[in-house]
Amino acid sequence: MQQAAVDTRDARPAMTVRRKLAAYLALTKPRVIELLLVVTAPTMILAQQGLPDLWLLIATLIGGAMSAGSAGAFNCYIDRDIDRVMKRTQGRPLVTGELTDHEALVFAYGLGVASIVWLAVFTNWLAAALSLGAILLYVVFYSLILKRRTAQNIVWGGVAGCMPVLIGWAAVTGDLSWPPFILFLIIFLWTPPHYWPLSMKYKADYAAAGVPMLAVVRGRAQVGLQVILYAWATVACSLLLIPIADMGLVYSTVAVVTGVWFIYETHRLYNLAIRHEQVSPMRVFHGSIAYLSLLFLAVGVDPLLPF
Repeated sequence: MQQAAVDTRDARPAMTVRRKLAAYLALTKPRVIELLLVVTAPTMILAQQGLPDLWLLIATLIGGAMSAGSAGAFNCYIDRDIDRVMKRTQGRPLVTGELTDHEALVFAYGLGVASIVWLAVFTNWLAAALSLGAILLYVVFYSLILKRRTAQNIVWGGVAGCMPVLIGWAAVTGDLSWPPFILFLIIFLWTPPHYWPLSMKYKADYAAAGVPMLAVVRGRAQVGLQVILYAWATVACSLLLIPIADMGLVYSTVAVVTGVWFIYETHRLYNLAIRHEQVSPMRVFHGSIAYLSLLFLAVGVDPLLPF
């Protein structure tokens, strides 16, 4: 019994370290990082027109993950007052007290600097500069300027989330051309129909926190209509990649089929909203993630096939 007590006491520091590391990981918003990496790797394959150098791919993904993690940590620090009000975010480390504000800020700066240095050393200066731009766009342009001031916050603030495709392309080629800008535009147009359904789900949270998301300042029907318009624009833009990047049968088929499905889901949401029936905005939210993932999977697979 005495030995068991000693073992329990010895385990406490290890448990504390694990909890601390888990808190730092949560600060980076891992789910956002995962989605950003999903679009980076296929872009690099398209830029190479085949499989890029394995180390370059790994180095770019590591640098991109650190960059996105830094932006996420800065956002958690800036929005800590909002996060304490919103039920959806009350489990974040700065709300629970697992990390102090000082720890979060030092971590955000350190990870950001490390990401720029990493990309500069192991990829190129253009990719590193674009990564710095992505951090500044998300932290300054979105988190500090737009988020609490305008219902268009997620539209223009979403530019930061489009940067990974430019970074991935630049890492492979050392420059930028039309295809990565089309991919950039796809993600830019996709962001509102992806995020606005989430804001419909958590409308009360955003209202309580004083964040003017579109769902807070407009009715469900208006939000649903905007989601439709952006979904149509996203799909149309995805088809532009076919002639511009000389995409083949696989991408063309996936772009059309998943595009039709994505548009259908947004129309379904709108029709339920205008009939004042029970809506399921998270169905569109999760569907939008599946759509983008499948589309970029096709971007990565298509250059590897002869048709």
